[in-house]
Amino acid sequence: MVNHTMTMKDVPRQDRPRERLLEHGPSNLSNQELLAILLGTGTKEESVNLLAQRVLMHFEGLNLLRDSTIEELTAIKGIGSVKGVLILAAIELGKRMHKYKPQERYVIRSPEDGADYVMEEMRGLKQEHFVCLFLNTKNQILHRQTIFIGSLNASIVHPREVFREAVKRSAASIICAHNHPSGDPSPSQEDIHVTKRLSECGKIIGIEVLDHLVIGDHKFVSLKEKGYL
Repeated sequence: MVNHTMTMKDVPRQDRPRERLLEHGPSNLSNQELLAILLGTGTKEESVNLLAQRVLMHFEGLNLLRDSTIEELTAIKGIGSVKGVLILAAIELGKRMHKYKPQERYVIRSPEDGADYVMEEMRGLKQEHFVCLFLNTKNQILHRQTIFIGSLNASIVHPREVFREAVKRSAASIICAHNHPSGDPSPSQEDIHVTKRLSECGKIIGIEVLDHLVIGDHKFVSLKEKGYL
């Protein structure tokens, strides 16, 4: 009789951890079942479920397992370097997820806040860059994107490019900004025309254009404050 490595197929389907996870979700599985999924196979002598149980018993549960080393793991019969590495990688991912804290989003409360956010990046550019800041309902920046590079022209800076990204990001409002390489942020007639066109489109779509900032060298102009929005 030929011995074979015991796999998940040797366990009744309703008791297989993978199937249980798919049917009931990972939170409904025991520590032993989750570990069995990671291990994948057992040994010639025991099923993967029994191997998972033995590993947990060796470390007296998760608390000691979370700080285990590859040497400690591979010292257990049935755990080679491949299985040991899988366990350590899963533990490390869990630790990193636990430590992860999303960065607080930048909030725009005034034209100055918007200008401060883009000033250092935009003030020294040699070409005009048209940038949009996409905001949520709390005026937090969800995303920043350069929409166009080159001289501002209403036929080129098309509203669909701006609002396509706004819809994709589920933005509640947007702030537009572009730089004047000369360093002088005085708005041109074309700047004003583009602003009004975007504002009108935003009203139709339901995504407000809060402001259009013209960025100079450590100076800026808010077209909203100038009365163009």
